Amino acid sequence: MSGGFFRSRWVEAPAGVEELDPAQLAPGFRAGGVHCGLKGGGKTDVGLLICDEEAVRSAMVLTRNASAAAPIRVCRDEVELSRVRAAVVNSGNANAETGRKGYEDALEMCRRAASALGVETASVAVAETGTIGVPLPIAAVLSGIDAAAAGLSADGGGAFSDAIVTTDRWPKRCTVRAGGVTLSAQAKGAGMIEPRMATTLCFVQTDAVVDDPAGLLGAAVDGSLNRITVDGQMSTNDCVLLQATGASGLPLPAGLLEAVLRQLAIEIVADGEGAARVGRIEVSEAASAAEAERVARAIANSPLVKTALYGRDPNWGRIAQAAGAALAGEDLEEIGAESIDAAELGGETTEAEIGLRLDRGEHRAHVWFSDLGHEYVRINAEYTT
Repeated sequence: MSGGFFRSRWVEAPAGVEELDPAQLAPGFRAGGVHCGLKGGGKTDVGLLICDEEAVRSAMVLTRNASAAAPIRVCRDEVELSRVRAAVVNSGNANAETGRKGYEDALEMCRRAASALGVETASVAVAETGTIGVPLPIAAVLSGIDAAAAGLSADGGGAFSDAIVTTDRWPKRCTVRAGGVTLSAQAKGAGMIEPRMATTLCFVQTDAVVDDPAGLLGAAVDGSLNRITVDGQMSTNDCVLLQATGASGLPLPAGLLEAVLRQLAIEIVADGEGAARVGRIEVSEAASAAEAERVARAIANSPLVKTALYGRDPNWGRIAQAAGAALAGEDLEEIGAESIDAAELGGETTEAEIGLRLDRGEHRAHVWFSDLGHEYVRINAEYTT
């Protein structure tokens, strides 16, 4: 990948799009971030985001993990997801598997942010990411919220973005303008990545008119953040928030949100813990959409395929094996080399296109995935030690 924000071979920049300073938020939004001690080295770990327009329209998608973290449960139970004015975030502690105390701590984060910002508690979303099973040092976090609230600015997107990263090697953010509207976005993610709703933490702000935020966000996520995997692990904390003020009086250009989320999604895969290459597997001629997706995910999550991607080994037999395992019990004709396009698996490109034709129907699905190398094992073997 090279060039500007829209730099992946799999993402087409919308017509007339202009890339702006990613620290500059869409009009009507302010943000900031501070260090409160959750992460070492003085790194930013608490962030605040506020929409100054009372009439904001919003939508959220939340992880489907049955062990959802406290902030996810608070968003489900306490937050009016269609009118979120603000978001409070922290990184370094997931506040997951922390019981009733964790829930109360996440809710207290909403209350403190609401008080500091002068909005209703029910209009504040909360998101957290980091180590699971560790009590949240709530006093430090609340002090961080107060400090962040004192430093909010229209160009605070960079600080807010820094407040959500964990093992990321680089920030994932952008601000773009097209069709008279501005859209800014911040995301994080490198490990524990395979969604079934969204993935990672991601926040999107725009001054466009959006009549159906939930429908728009759901469709855009399905074509982007729901199409990726790093390690086949569904996070307890995944969430995506879209806020739209409508202040521009203009609609969001068709495809703009999905293009932004798709590039962010591919950035997450490219930043997969220790990753060097990104693959895209497209399964075609499947008997059903569900079958196509099942096979694509089985290939994308296969350690054998992922290590072949890492080693630039065009071993098409590993793809055939993973596809056959996904369809175990089916009456499947032998999958041969003539049905598999694996040349780029062993090529020099950092973005490898791979194809599999099943000859069972007319349905297709694709998944972006990272390779698997030595560094992934080191990072995760030493995550808390």
